[in-house]
Amino acid sequence: MKSFKLVALEVIEDGKSVEIPLEDGLIINKENERASWLLEAYSDLSLYDYFKKIHVESREVIVQAVITKRDNDPAFFQTKIVSLTTFDQHISVLFEGQLRRTRSDYSELLLDSLLEKGLGGQALLDEFKDKMKSKPKLKIKHD
Repeated sequence: MKSFKLVALEVIEDGKSVEIPLEDGLIINKENERASWLLEAYSDLSLYDYFKKIHVESREVIVQAVITKRDNDPAFFQTKIVSLTTFDQHISVLFEGQLRRTRSDYSELLLDSLLEKGLGGQALLDEFKDKMKSKPKLKIKHD
């Protein structure tokens, strides 16, 4: 098993994303035959009802996780909530799932979104360079 710091997390459902403010986070590659990962998000108690609904309904959700450093590209996981624990002011949400291989890597998704905005030529190149440095969040396309 290998563990890493989880520095940013978003839950993506029905084309919308919910950014989860993290007090702390951990992600573990279990390196097992199912290629499963565990993600623990330690967040604000105000999100309890949101996560409880997902957990009770046993829904699968896609999460977008940034690992180790904020400027790393996000990784996408197909997950289920396996545990939801409350503390005085916080909750711990434990997700289990598999790494989701998207059709495109971050740079291809970014280029596609800029082309959809109608950018071309030097404007496209300038915007692409700027966005590759700032790494804005992108919506993934479902296969």
